[in-house]
Amino acid sequence: MDRRNFLAASAATALSAQRVLGANEQIGVGMIGTGGRGRLLTSELMENPYADVRAVCDIYQPNLDAGREAAGGKARTYTEYKELLASPDIDAVVIATPDHWHAQMTIDAVEAGKDVYVEKPMCHTIEEGFRVIDATRRTQRIVQVGTQRRSYDIFLEGKQVMDSGDVGKVRLVNSWWYNHARGVREPKIDGQLDWQKWLGPAPQREMDPMRFRNWYYFWDYSGGLMIGQAAHVVDCVNWYMGSGYPSAVSCSGGKVHLDGVEIPETTTMVIEYEEPDDYMFVFTVGYKHMKYNMAMDQRYQFCGDKARFDVGREWHALYPERPEVIDVKPSHERRQYGSWPRAAQQHLMNFLECVKSRNEPTAPVEAGQHTNVILVMALDALRSGRRLRWNNAERRVEG
Repeated sequence: MDRRNFLAASAATALSAQRVLGANEQIGVGMIGTGGRGRLLTSELMENPYADVRAVCDIYQPNLDAGREAAGGKARTYTEYKELLASPDIDAVVIATPDHWHAQMTIDAVEAGKDVYVEKPMCHTIEEGFRVIDATRRTQRIVQVGTQRRSYDIFLEGKQVMDSGDVGKVRLVNSWWYNHARGVREPKIDGQLDWQKWLGPAPQREMDPMRFRNWYYFWDYSGGLMIGQAAHVVDCVNWYMGSGYPSAVSCSGGKVHLDGVEIPETTTMVIEYEEPDDYMFVFTVGYKHMKYNMAMDQRYQFCGDKARFDVGREWHALYPERPEVIDVKPSHERRQYGSWPRAAQQHLMNFLECVKSRNEPTAPVEAGQHTNVILVMALDALRSGRRLRWNNAERRVEG
């Protein structure tokens, strides 16, 4: 489909998408990107009474076949996402492609009158993030960024603890995500692949199975474990602290210990916030540690002047100031191990409810861009070895 016909079809679709869905009417969903994450979200949607997965799209035939199977074997299949967007029975799309495609697909989807659930990080560059915000607000579509902690009941309760004042003034947040990556995926292509469509906005290069199978670890498409995990941690800290854009970001990393890739698996970023936020935030990702149980692989420590608030994947605990006691017991604690799968379920449910109600989702595009700016600055700081500053008035990086 050429650009002229696509725009015409998008305009017609956008008009039809303005309808208000009935209380009992299912939301027609299209899945764009049906790799592992896309299929997991498909399986969750298949269990959701609000959703009807009607179409799947991927440029790699094995993923497309597996995506159709995950959708019950009846969904229409596409290799061109713009053709899926032109379908009048699709009300919303889930974008679970590599990071470098997130922004353009989101923009094209809202222009076509579709609501969007886009996996984190929202974008791969800072400029893309502002384009996504502009397109989302101009078209008045619902866009949910896939930072699922914002809808997860345990983290919602943790936000209430932070807002209660019991932690006091926080000047430092320490956080880490530790585990063990044994290696990378085998660079093997098992079926038909449209390499040029996969590259999309990324720099042109010859077909490379290593990059296709391990895109996560290459600068052109993502930011490695540092970005994949920090997308969640940075967003959560911003949310809990009520902050937005940083004042400065620096980042350092070790050598690469995974064969054949570009981005180190062990890094530390330092994020600075000026008034009125006035705190520092340190995040370390290390994936050559010992193997951890998922419930204990990450932690956020909000170091207040009244208490320290520790948050894990499936738990949180508030430790009040008691210097006379060696082993301080938490004054508030919640641990619900094994509950993590419901985080994605609750986040998708929030998105689908907002598609019907037109209310703002829990992870809106502005929050996605606050995190995106920090992630891009961290990547640039890691590569340049410089401390970078954010000029919010001019919306650009300096340093």
